[in-house]
Parts: sequence; structure tokens; C-alpha cells
Amino acid sequence: MIRWWGLRTRLLVAFAMLSVVTAAAVAGADYVQARNLVLQQSQDASVRAMTTRLETLFPLRDPAPGPVELDEIADVVRDRDTAAVAFFGAARSTAHFPVEVVTPELRQEVGRGHLVWQRVRPHGVPLLVIGAPLVTVQPDGSTRPSGIEVYTVRDLLAEQESITELATRSWLIGGAALVLAVVLALVAARGVLRPVHELSAAARRMGRGDLGVRMSVRGNDELAEVARTFNDTAAELERHVAQLRAMKADAQRFVADVSHELRTPLAAVTPVTDMLDEDADRLPDDLGAAARLVSQEIHNLGRLVNDLIEISRFDSGTAALSVDEVDLADVVRATLRTRGWVDVVEADLEAVTAVVDPRRVDVVVANLVGNALRHGAAPVSVRLHGDQDWATVEVRDHGPGLDPDVLPHVFSRFYKADTARTRSEGSGLGLAIARENAALHRDGDRRGDLTADNHPEGGAVFTLRLPRRARGGGGEDA
Repeated sequence: MIRWWGLRTRLLVAFAMLSVVTAAAVAGADYVQARNLVLQQSQDASVRAMTTRLETLFPLRDPAPGPVELDEIADVVRDRDTAAVAFFGAARSTAHFPVEVVTPELRQEVGRGHLVWQRVRPHGVPLLVIGAPLVTVQPDGSTRPSGIEVYTVRDLLAEQESITELATRSWLIGGAALVLAVVLALVAARGVLRPVHELSAAARRMGRGDLGVRMSVRGNDELAEVARTFNDTAAELERHVAQLRAMKADAQRFVADVSHELRTPLAAVTPVTDMLDEDADRLPDDLGAAARLVSQEIHNLGRLVNDLIEISRFDSGTAALSVDEVDLADVVRATLRTRGWVDVVEADLEAVTAVVDPRRVDVVVANLVGNALRHGAAPVSVRLHGDQDWATVEVRDHGPGLDPDVLPHVFSRFYKADTARTRSEGSGLGLAIARENAALHRDGDRRGDLTADNHPEGGAVFTLRLPRRARGGGGEDA
């Protein structure tokens, strides 16, 4: 998946911005420096040319020239690229000259005896205006202004074209630098992102359970160090998981073996304890109580062994369904009738036909109703309804409900909510087995489930949801 503001995009933007800023700074500085140099050279050349021509006018033939003499002065200063005008007081030469470019400020500086120049742009055309005073040399060698002012003007179009060409080249260089920066960014992004993508893919494979995944280590940079760290972590995790799996398999095998080994002596002892239980009333009080206690504990041990064997089947994957098409309402009624639970309210038992394992549904419903009768309060009700895909059985009691701290653990193995309900004589495996039986019922992506909650009006509610067309499968079901 390509992210709009991912690392690749950020690298491209960073390289592009760096290129643009660097190119703009360098090209801008070069442009300004070259522009000033071009204009300064043109300006200095014009000033030197004007000064050279003015020197040919000395000594002045007429200290008070008229228009004719001013025309002669202007003709001396004028050349092919320059227009000139000469002033003496209110008089001026008659040659064509854009007088509007000679500003009062410029004339004021020239009148003070200064050689001045300025660049102006009337009508968008760049012009260089130079003003110079003519001075007379006194017998003592000193100079004084003669009152004659000479001004020249020339266009700077050639220089402007050179500057424009320079700016164009600067832009082209900047564009080329930007393209180069983008290419470098793509190369850098590929070099950086390839290990990142490999790390992401390896992490996803590890998340899916492939603990043997490893990354290729290239070079000795930081990314190579990340790859080595990932490989070391994956190897250590694989080792620990292998150990845990081995320990879990040993524990499951131990439980299964012990459970099966206990079955034989229990099968032999149970008839004897039943006989003692039947004769307990004819025995002395202490012996009768002891006989009944032994009988009860043997039966409890038998239920525990059976529960452990059932759990071991789920853990080993050998538990399987024996499905049949049945009316779940009949299955629920049979469960209640078989166990003599005549006080349970059969509320809204719809006729819901489903393909399920009736024996396992019976185990789940019996466990839920039995818990509600032992730990809840009357009345206990059972509801059944279905839709196109699901069948739902709800068992509710009217007791104190489940403590919020207990709810997350009610289906945990060997968990007993002593603080929430009265002490149970069960093994603590009943609800865990019930949920495993529900989860065995599958139809494609649909999977049965068992949940617990508190009813808004009080009491606990256990909800069994089964797909209406469960598929059988798995190992052998004993």
C-alpha cells in the first residue's frame, strides 16, 4: 500500500526543497552579482567615454556659450549610441534629447560640480543618464564651475538582454538541479525503503506465525544493524516459542495420560462407593457421613477426569462434530426434561431447524442452565430464536449477576468466581468446555461462540450462537 505522505514522498519533497533552495540561493547570488557587474562595466565605460570627450573641449572658447556653442559641445559628447544635451543656465542645445530623464535632483548634483549618473526606466526602457559639469582652470591652478552642464543618455537594452539570458540560464540550471535532486531522492528512497519494506514484510510473516523468517543483511550501516537485530530477535523468539510449544505438548500429554490412567481405578471404585452410599443410612452416623462424603468426592473426581479428557481432545484437535439436522427447540426441551428441570421457563422457543451436533448442544445448554440454577436465582429462562444464518440460545437467571471483574474470566479454565457467586463444587472447566463445543460448529467464516453478560434488569445472561449449517470434521470423537 502506497501512502500519500509516506517516507518516499517525504524524501522527494526534502530533496526537492533542498535543491530548489540551494539552486535559488546560488543562482540568485550569481545573478545579482553578474547583473551588477554588467551594469557597472557598462556604466564605467560610458563615464570614461564621456570624460574623454569632455577633455577635448578644454580650454573653453566661450565662458558664456549660446545655443550654437552648446550644440557644438553636445556634438562632441554624442556618439552613435548616445544622445547628449548641454545646458548653460536657461539655454540648452537644440539637438533631440529626452529632457524628461534629466531630473531636478540630477541637475542639482551636477550644479554642485559632481559627476553623477543614474539608471532610469521611462516607458519600460532601461536608460543610463550621466551628468557632468564643465569647469574652468584659474591662473593659480584652481578650478571653478563654468555653469555648463552636459548630459548623455544611452539605452541599456543590450545589457538587459544579457541579464535576461543570464536569468534564463539560472532558471535552467535550477530546473536541472531539481531534476537531479528528484533522481537522487528516488535512488536514496529506494536504497532506504527496500530494507524497510523487507522488514515490514518479514514482520507480517512473523505475525502470521512464520517464525523462521529472516532478513538479508547488506552492508554495515544502521539499516543493516536493524536487519541483524530483527534476525536475532526472530531466532530468540523461535527458540522460546519452540520451548513453549514443547512444554504445552508435554502438559497436554500429561493431562491426557493421567486422565486416562485415572479412569480405570475410578471405574473400579465407583460401584463400591455407590453401594456404600446406598447403605449409608444403615451405618452409624459418623460412618454414614463418611461413606456419603467418599461417594460424593469419587463422583466429583469422575466428573473432573471426564472434563480433563474432553479438554485434552480440544487441545489435541481430535474433537469432532457428529452433525445432524434437528429442531433446536426439541433439543433444548429434551435437555431440560432429561435432567428434570421442570421449573425452567421455556420462553419463546422458536422452531429453528439447524445442522448441528445435538450431543454437544445438549452439553452446552445443560451447563448453562445448571450454572444458572446453582448460582443464580429463579426464575431461570431459556429463549431460542434464529435468522437466516444463525441460531441463538439465551439462558438468563435473576440472581445478582456477574461482577464486572469476573466477566472477562468466566470462560477461563479452572476459574471460579467465588466473590461473585456461591462456592462451586465443579471443576471450573464447564464453561470452558461449553465454549469449545460452541466453537467447533463452523460454516465457512462463521464460527459458533458463547458469551456472557449482565441483563439490564438484573441477572446473568449467557448467549450461545451457532451457525445453522455447521460442518463436521476434525479427529475422532470418543
